[in-house]
Amino acid sequence: MRRRTRAGLVARSAERELFRRNFDTSPDDGRHRFLFHVHGTAGVGKTRLVKEFEHLAREQGALKAYVDETSGSVPEVLEAVCRQFAAQGHRLKDLERTLATHRERRHEAETAALAALAPAPDGAPSAGGMALARAGLAGLGLVPGVAPFTAVLDPEQLAHGADRLRSVLAARFRSHEDVRLVLDPASVLTPVLADELDAVASDVPWIVLLLDTYERTGPFLDTWLHDLVTTDRHGALPDTVVVVTAGQHPADPARWGTFADFMTSLPLQPFTEAEARGLLAERGVTAEPVVAEALRLTGGLPVLLSTIAGTRPAGPEDVTDPSATAVERFLKWEQDPGRRFAALAGALPRLLDVDVFAVAANCDRDRAEELYTWVETLPFADRLGGRLRYHDIVRAPMLRLQRGRSPRGWADGHGRLARAFRRWREQTESGRDTGTLWLDETWCELRLGELYHRLCADDPTAVPDTLQDLVEACDQGEALAGRWIRVLEDAGRDAGVLDAVAWGGQLAGALAAGGTEGVLDTVLTWAGAPPTSPGPAQPGAGPVQPGAGPVQPGAAYRPVGAGSRPVPAGDTDYGTPPRQTQAWPRSLPVYGAIPSRITLPAPLLARIHRDRALAHAARHNRPAAVVELGHALALTPDDPRTLALRGEYLRPLGRHAEAVADLERATALDPADAYAWASLGTVRLALGRPEEARTALDRALALEPDYAWALVRRARVARELGDPEGRLAALDRAVAADPGSAWAHCERGDALHAAGRDREALDAYDRALALDPGYASAYASRGAAHHRLGHLDEALADLERALELNPSYAWARERRDGVLQDRDG
Repeated sequence: MRRRTRAGLVARSAERELFRRNFDTSPDDGRHRFLFHVHGTAGVGKTRLVKEFEHLAREQGALKAYVDETSGSVPEVLEAVCRQFAAQGHRLKDLERTLATHRERRHEAETAALAALAPAPDGAPSAGGMALARAGLAGLGLVPGVAPFTAVLDPEQLAHGADRLRSVLAARFRSHEDVRLVLDPASVLTPVLADELDAVASDVPWIVLLLDTYERTGPFLDTWLHDLVTTDRHGALPDTVVVVTAGQHPADPARWGTFADFMTSLPLQPFTEAEARGLLAERGVTAEPVVAEALRLTGGLPVLLSTIAGTRPAGPEDVTDPSATAVERFLKWEQDPGRRFAALAGALPRLLDVDVFAVAANCDRDRAEELYTWVETLPFADRLGGRLRYHDIVRAPMLRLQRGRSPRGWADGHGRLARAFRRWREQTESGRDTGTLWLDETWCELRLGELYHRLCADDPTAVPDTLQDLVEACDQGEALAGRWIRVLEDAGRDAGVLDAVAWGGQLAGALAAGGTEGVLDTVLTWAGAPPTSPGPAQPGAGPVQPGAGPVQPGAAYRPVGAGSRPVPAGDTDYGTPPRQTQAWPRSLPVYGAIPSRITLPAPLLARIHRDRALAHAARHNRPAAVVELGHALALTPDDPRTLALRGEYLRPLGRHAEAVADLERATALDPADAYAWASLGTVRLALGRPEEARTALDRALALEPDYAWALVRRARVARELGDPEGRLAALDRAVAADPGSAWAHCERGDALHAAGRDREALDAYDRALALDPGYASAYASRGAAHHRLGHLDEALADLERALELNPSYAWARERRDGVLQDRDG
């Protein structure tokens, strides 16, 4: 009886029987299948069939695990498998330990990845440092994407950044295995999984892995699963493993096409007439006029058939279009007013758990638990891990009903939910560095929920806040920016305002066509400020060589959020001040037509210009970056961060007088900004004012004693002032503060070389080159030290290597010629 009433699956008998019979077939039999792929459109019943497969596997004594889109990476999938296997009495202890180590190393890697922003020779970040750190973080799975940054870098530059990141991680972690566990966790975890499955296979007849919502998980799981199932790259799986995947799309023929003899594709279509009649009959709907009307209106889509069957219509006049009136048809037969209200209230949030449901239904926890248990049984409430999501075909009319019946109740319900999501978000933020929140999926989900409900409630500050967040999300990559755009589209659609949907659609189109810069350009265009042309890249810009000899300047900066300070590469982490929550006056039409010109708050527009400046700087186009910062300062003339950033960008352009003016004003407005003081000291030194430079750098170091970038600059001031002891003391502090900085070690080697301590200098250069094997200036400086020690062969080899890396390195060429002269003379 339980099998026959299981979620309306009476019509999938052929698929169920095919799966069940597979357990009666030996893995050695050519008819046995190791992989089943269920696919079909939304609402066709994929999840319910997979759940039936899970039940059939349990009946066969299989050890099984079900995973859906709530797992967002291979490690998360393996964690879900470990939890479910343990609940069935089979712990994968080695895999659990390795996963725990992965979590620890990943946390450490957040800091280590930012250390990939190593300083370049003139103290500015290495070329593309901003994007390299972002790329490194994305490779660690810490941010959603890096497409807008990788687009502005050439492959050699990005590869160099990946090498630098590996060097930083290698210096930080205890073993090569730890580095792999962070950079490529699947390569470490999967062999452990294979070994664990092999061990547990002797205790159970079958092992079944069910991977649902594959249209969302497939992008990161499909390659991994293909390697796991079809190769022995990670070890051989036991032949009693059966994998089920289910998604909207067929299996990728390029990847799985040659394995047709080992897998079965199960395309699900809407029910045939016979299947639909069977489902309706199973629910007691047998009157021919009623059945005929139900078939006509649903087209055989299981979710709609289940909804109509649940209403048990007495006649064809009771069968109305479920896409428009499914709510009333369902509630008509539910006499309990509490349940009627609960069914409607559950439609307001996009995702449901007990906590969210309690707020939506405006009831206490005990009552919420009771009602939520009932809501879980509704045919249109799809399970997603531990949460529920109403099927769109049913949720949409529920929202329309509430919005039309009680506009005030609609606004009150969404306002109540917005306040709850805000409270939960603020609890998540408590005591944390706000600079890391954008990497936290829980925080992002809570913030998106808060904005969605504020938009639906027509909160006058919701749209400006959404756009402010969108600008910050653009710093994190296209994937996160897309989620912020979708919240605007979703709220517009669910609130019944098509113009808002179109507005979000325009932003989505800009994202698809031009990445996050396209989004920022669109917002600027709406505000009547067409984006400036990127212009040509700065001549001579590119990777630079630190060290003793003359070098060309270069700089790039990582993007910063609204509440963070820009810092030169290699600087110690400032942390970030509390996230700004300024409520701007509503000056933007929320649900009007797509505007050709709108009025946006000046701080938001200034922020967009700053972000564009950072993008230009990543392309080594500082003149365009300076122009963008000028636009920002026209909007917010007293913003010390923008002034400090423009001063730093003016410095490598040789516009020192303008740079000093900006930086002195920045320090006057914000005397606690160590970044501005350090940059001001560097510019004063370039102007030949070492005493004033020392004063500024000492102020920076009083604020941030471990500010490695400022310590190296302070050492250069000491060199100009004829203070070799002060120079070495500053560099000793710099390498202690940032032991992964090749630049700091090389500068320390130069100071030791100048003091005649060449053997110690060689050790410093060796350390720099261990951290950065492509560091031309360190080779040149080490060559000079070898030369003075009489090691002519070693000196020549080092100087030749420096010229190989940088053929225009005149200082290295002069030293090489001197070595050749001594050797041949």
